[in-house]
Amino acid sequence: MFRSALVRSIARPAAGRRLVHVSAVRRSVEPIPTPEGSGVGAEIAPKVSTIVDQVAQLTLLETSQLVEALKTKFNITEAVQVAASAGAPAGGAAGAAAPAEEKPAEKTEFKVKLEKIDAAQKAKVIREIKNLIPDMNLVAAKKFVESAPKVIKDSVPKDEAEKIKKALEALGATVVLE
Repeated sequence: MFRSALVRSIARPAAGRRLVHVSAVRRSVEPIPTPEGSGVGAEIAPKVSTIVDQVAQLTLLETSQLVEALKTKFNITEAVQVAASAGAPAGGAAGAAAPAEEKPAEKTEFKVKLEKIDAAQKAKVIREIKNLIPDMNLVAAKKFVESAPKVIKDSVPKDEAEKIKKALEALGATVVLE
């Protein structure tokens, strides 16, 4: 049904249809006014003002073509634009950013890693690991401890990481915070 209607509409003579060029419609509309306080004022040179007026009358496709032509003409790449825009704010704040770079930010999250265990205290360490990891049963905890070095917990706050480390070291395990 849909296919036959599509074929009929394509096969219809073009005399009955009126084609409108999009740019002709766009040009009949007044240009968009510049918002107040945007920095555009009477200080603009007349030559620049006429160019701006001409660009405002372009369609979206024509504007895209203009941008590409300017990039080609002046050999502008995307990397240069990103570097230029990133460099502008950083240049003004370079003096304030220098002291912050000297002292690295204190780490707030740690990986708690079981390095090795004392063989005599293996059973106690297994029970503690089982308690620390809620979804782990006794058999899985035993395999976990025997396959050390392994990460017990990841992205743990500093105070909790130190608490886990103290508890396991008291049982004879070697624990590293990374």
